[in-house]
Amino acid sequence: MWGVIRQKMSTGSSSLLNIGQPLQRIRPAASAFRNYSSAAKEMTVREALNSALDEEMSADPTVFLMGEEVGEYQGAYKISKGLLEKYGPERVLDTPITEAGFTGIGVGAAYHGLRPVVEFMTFNFSMQAIDHIINSAAKSNYMSAGQLSVPIVFRGPNGAAAGVGAQHSQCYASWYASCPGLKVLTPYSSEDARGLLKSAIRDPDPVVFLENELLYGESFPISAEVLDSSFCIPIGKAKIEKEGKDVTITAFSKMVGYALKAAEILSKEGISAEVINLRSIRPLDRATINASVRKTNRLVTVEEGFPQHGVGAEICTSVIEDSFGYLDAPVERIAGADVPMPYAANLERLAVPQVEDIVRAAKRACYRAEPGAATA
Repeated sequence: MWGVIRQKMSTGSSSLLNIGQPLQRIRPAASAFRNYSSAAKEMTVREALNSALDEEMSADPTVFLMGEEVGEYQGAYKISKGLLEKYGPERVLDTPITEAGFTGIGVGAAYHGLRPVVEFMTFNFSMQAIDHIINSAAKSNYMSAGQLSVPIVFRGPNGAAAGVGAQHSQCYASWYASCPGLKVLTPYSSEDARGLLKSAIRDPDPVVFLENELLYGESFPISAEVLDSSFCIPIGKAKIEKEGKDVTITAFSKMVGYALKAAEILSKEGISAEVINLRSIRPLDRATINASVRKTNRLVTVEEGFPQHGVGAEICTSVIEDSFGYLDAPVERIAGADVPMPYAANLERLAVPQVEDIVRAAKRACYRAEPGAATA
């Protein structure tokens, strides 16, 4: 990587392409995920992220990966499995335990035309590097009047895992989504992970890519279209995972699965719920959300993060501003408890939203709550 940067600075941008010529001939390793028929197959989120990284590094020699244990150990969660062997230590860089240091190096590399993918072992550790993410990466394009692009991806697990305590369990979606200059993506399924990561790497602006540790091993159906190397998901576009007519439920990341389970339960009680997978927190697909609310006339927002100043609060405001006259009930907001994450398993479960919380909120929105039922 350093040789590429030095030569690019001394001889101009064309040298980068010359250095990268041998790399451009590399093709993604043959795998079981290729040449599928149109019938849907299964792929884990971990495999989807790995294949996306592999294909983008193969297609573009300016893409490289850096972070703690991404190389020799193949990633703390094995997302970078096989990449060091294939692309070498100049493009898969193991870093010291210094988030501020390697994030700053990544931003500097992006200034000079490379496309770094910076992995945080957990986004809780991104707090060590937030000055580079916010003040360097997010603001540089605006402060340079558009002359400076910062094509960098910050990725890693975000939000609650299991039994890792307050300092390893926080959701940073609303933190980063509040900052102009950043794009914030939150994949749920394997399709999301693959298509959104490809779009993030190709984007000219800094992208915060919030994964979920508990989803890495989850398998999802995936089509031949998604497996194509050209497949990308547009940034800023939500997906309606399930159509419905009685209540809209918005969610992102792991909470999409909870929302879908809640919708199944609600359907047995005669309530048709529409589930929206936000996919992108910034930019937020306000048009899809408001169109759904204008159809169902009710809204439940779901997120793992803290309730104050959260993603759900922003969605509520958007609906009140644009679709208030269509609401037939108060908006219901489901979020994590307003406390640091407890370590004890029983308290941890109480601190994050559960399927039954979403079901109760949807029933309240539809005026179907049982008398005396506990509130979510």
